[in-house]
Amino acid sequence: MMTLPKLIPAADAQPAPPLSVTSWLNTAETPSLAGLRGRVVVLHAFQMLCPGCVAHGIPQAQRVHAQFPAAEVCVLGLHSVFEHHDAMGPISLKAFLHEYRVAFPVGIDKPGVSSPIPATMASYQMRGTPTLILIDALGRLRLHVFGRPDDMAVGAAIAELVSERRVEPNTGASKRSVVDSDGPNCDPDGCLIS
Repeated sequence: MMTLPKLIPAADAQPAPPLSVTSWLNTAETPSLAGLRGRVVVLHAFQMLCPGCVAHGIPQAQRVHAQFPAAEVCVLGLHSVFEHHDAMGPISLKAFLHEYRVAFPVGIDKPGVSSPIPATMASYQMRGTPTLILIDALGRLRLHVFGRPDDMAVGAAIAELVSERRVEPNTGASKRSVVDSDGPNCDPDGCLIS
């Protein structure tokens, strides 16, 4: 099912929780939301054995990464494993990222302490994978979508956040510095947390 994302109004937006990541792939530096202030962050949470992630979520994140300037938009992947933990370790993920030509940074979500739900997935209250999250240039969570959002709607939402980024709040001044589909909860669009 295609979902059409709608941005959370800036006045109602809350600060995005920090990312709890054990390690990063595809980057020499450790990304942080604080370090990415001034840019729109597109966070794509996925699992490599999630059919919806492989068929829709990852390709969409790759298209966003290719279409928007890195100085304005940063795409981050988040490998959030809540099922098949033994099959989706770091070695398998490295091979997966290579084979699927994923070039943007990908963090491995920190395992949950007393739950199979990883730490970042829990703090963002994600319903499953794929999940798309947009964080504005001020570090506020502006969009949280589970499933398969429409490319044009996602692109429009990112473009709107980029245009907001170029204007200081309240002043109007320019801001220049700144696949296991047999699981009981999986279908071709994604894998829902049990």
